[in-house]
Parts: sequence; structure tokens; C-alpha cells
Amino acid sequence: MSSPLGEPIHIIGGGMAGSEAAWQAAERGAQVVLHEMRPHRKTHAHQTEGLAELVCSNSFRSDDHETNAVGLLHQEMREAGSLIMQMADRHALPAGGALAVDRDGFSAAVTAALAEHPNVTLERGEVEGLPPAEWKNVIVATGPLTSPALAEAIGTLTGADSLAFFDAIAPIIHADSIDLSKAWFQSRYDKGETEAEQTAYLNCPMDREQYEAFIDALLAAPKTEFKDWEKDTPYFEGCLPIEVMAERGRETLRYGPLKPVGLTNAHDPQTKAHAVVQLRRENALGTLMNLVGFQTKMTYGAQAEVFRTIPGLEKAEFARLGGIHRNTFINSPILLDGTMRLKADPRLRFAGQITGVEGYIESAAMGLLAGRFAAADMQGRTQDAPPLDTSHGALLNHITGGAEAETFQPMNANFGLFPPLDDTVRKGRRGKKDRQKAYTDRAKASWAAWLEERREAA
Repeated sequence: MSSPLGEPIHIIGGGMAGSEAAWQAAERGAQVVLHEMRPHRKTHAHQTEGLAELVCSNSFRSDDHETNAVGLLHQEMREAGSLIMQMADRHALPAGGALAVDRDGFSAAVTAALAEHPNVTLERGEVEGLPPAEWKNVIVATGPLTSPALAEAIGTLTGADSLAFFDAIAPIIHADSIDLSKAWFQSRYDKGETEAEQTAYLNCPMDREQYEAFIDALLAAPKTEFKDWEKDTPYFEGCLPIEVMAERGRETLRYGPLKPVGLTNAHDPQTKAHAVVQLRRENALGTLMNLVGFQTKMTYGAQAEVFRTIPGLEKAEFARLGGIHRNTFINSPILLDGTMRLKADPRLRFAGQITGVEGYIESAAMGLLAGRFAAADMQGRTQDAPPLDTSHGALLNHITGGAEAETFQPMNANFGLFPPLDDTVRKGRRGKKDRQKAYTDRAKASWAAWLEERREAA
């Protein structure tokens, strides 16, 4: 790490993207001022004042870097010295093939690492409106819960309305309130290399009658009422409330979060469940469990009543009930340049979910790039974007011009964003996983070369 350089980089927002951006810039010798408005101004989703707080699930999803684009993103970040991945690995929980973390331990570790970094200054308080003109190098990483004053200022500056969607939060249950005479521990298809990973999920089986009654209850339950200005805001397809999924068809949940495949009831191995509700560990102690896929907009009273109809959860005690909040993102394909700078004011760079990537790790990855780009700007260097065939490059390209602006919606990392495989490579890869591995093999080589070029240029 080199000594601090010049004027500071101001980063607004201490979530996943802002925390990663601060780390990356500081590690490259830049002075960083990280602005976080909590606890002076709270949001309706956050519970603490910690940096990188996980407000929805505690899962970073698949950690498979050979056949999964999200797992590949994990690996690319690890190789780039990501703070988020360091602390996620340090506070990982058994989750089969996924990477789940103890949310409190993870946030505390990220907060401590940044607070102790000699090049980082943490300032608590809201940045109202546009950043002061004297701030020459700014990263806006305020996430989907951007304060109204800043969101309005951005809209005024760009002359474009922000886009928005609703995001829903799943309930968390106290583990000791679950009836283990009905539920059993098993990851789907016994996935994982250790016993802890193979038993990372707690399963509650439903027969057909129980499932149908559950669907009826979901559909009939009272829901959160939206304000008039919220009613036309679309949901993000990757995080639909469970009752919205049920409204799409009575079998939708059985082919989604309640699918019964790959599981054998330890209490009744001969009987195949009609549907299975899964819970995932929420903390290292295993005292809290997250209802997987149960994001909801039901009222609090209805949630407790409906979810206690699930076998094994009849006496469930909730550490946190589900909820719903409005998330905001900008129309990045027309507003941002190739390094996420705002075309209308290039001193402002955007990162994280506000740019239209969806997911914790995708947000952190865009923070990683923003921090590196900002540090290079401060040092008077040109920082090239990563190759399109890497997971980082594919996401960056999507939000900075690869997507259609007219239909732009939040996007997770996926192979559909990658350039097609060469014909000779594609023809030699017959199975789906074989083709996916060809994508990741190509990406790993490109990412390694890009990182090496950056090291030589530094």
C-alpha cells in the first residue's frame, strides 16, 4: 500500500458497494472519506449502524466458480483483494453450495477493517443534495435506499426520472421454536463437501392438502397497502414476494422455493413430500433461521398466522417479520460512461444497486471497480475496464450501455451477459455444465491478465 495521495475521494454510502469502493481506493494509496448517514438518519430497512449491513437475505448465493456466474464473481473479487469477500469467507455459515454469512459478524468485521485503515476516514451524517463542488472525485454508492434529497438532486441534474422497484424481506425465526419432530436438516441433493454443508438447510414438508391450504391462506391474507405514487412500481423478478408468486399460479411455488426435489424426509423416508419449505442458518450460532424465498408484503399479523400453518412452524417465534421497501436505481445505460461516471457531471461516479445491478455481491463488485477507477483518476492514470468476458466486465458493460435503456431493469450476474463462446469451443462443449465451465475458464484467464496489467501499471 502506498502513502495517501492528493485530495480525498468522497464515497457516499457505507453499504456493500461503498465499503468495497473505500477499501479498494484506500489500498491503492488514495485518501478516502466514507460518508454514512446512519445512525443520524435511519432507513426503514436497516436495523443497525454497521457498514455493509445485510438487510434482506444473508446469502451471497452460489459459490461455484466453475459453472455459475455469481460464483465466478466471488472468485474474481477474491483475486482482486476484495474486503467484502475476505469478511464473507471469514464469517461463512454452512449453506450447501452457497455462500451464506453471519450477518452481524460480517458487518462488524467490515466496519472494523475500514475504521482501522489509515487511509479511510468515516464520517457519520447525511450528504443532502448534490455533493459540494469542491469534492472533485465522488462515488455515489447510496444503494436502493438513497435519501430523498440526494435522489431528487440527481434527477434534477440528469433531467431523467429515477426508475424504481419494490424489494421484499424474508422473515427470520428463532431456531429453538421449530418442531424438529417434523422438520429435518438436509441440503438439496446433499450438496456440499462437509456434513455441515450437507445439513445446512432445515426442511418442513407439506402434503398436498397442507400445500393447498397454505396457498389459500397466502392469497387471502391482508397485504401492505401502497401509496398512490408507488402503485405502478414494478417488482424485481429475482426477489418476488411469495404471495405474488402464488398469484401467478397455484403450482408456481412448487417449482420455485418450495420445490420438493433432492430431499428425503428423515422422519418418513418412504413418503415423498408434495412441497418443502426450507430455512437457512442466519447466524454462526445457528439460533436464527431464514425462511428461504419467503419475501413478503403481508401485514405482520397475517405473516405470523399464515407461516405458522407450515408443518414444524406451528409455534414459530419470529426474530424479524418480513417487509417490503421501495428501491431506487438510475437509468445507467444512458446516464453513465464506461467507468460509471455521470455524463452530466463526471466528478460523480456511481456504484452498487443504484446503478441497476441486483444482489449483494453484484453491488460490491461494482464498488470494487468504482474504487479502482476513482483511485486511478486521482493518480492521473487511465484505468481500463475489465474484459467483457469476465463477470465484472459483463456486469459493467450491461449497466453502461449493453442494456436497452427503454426497458432497463435490475440484473444479477449471469452467463447471458457474457459474449458468446467461440464456435469451435461451443461445439466441443456438449453439456450445459461443460459450456458453463468454458465461460468460467475463459473469464478466469482474462481476469488474471487484467489484474496483472493493473499491477504493472500501478
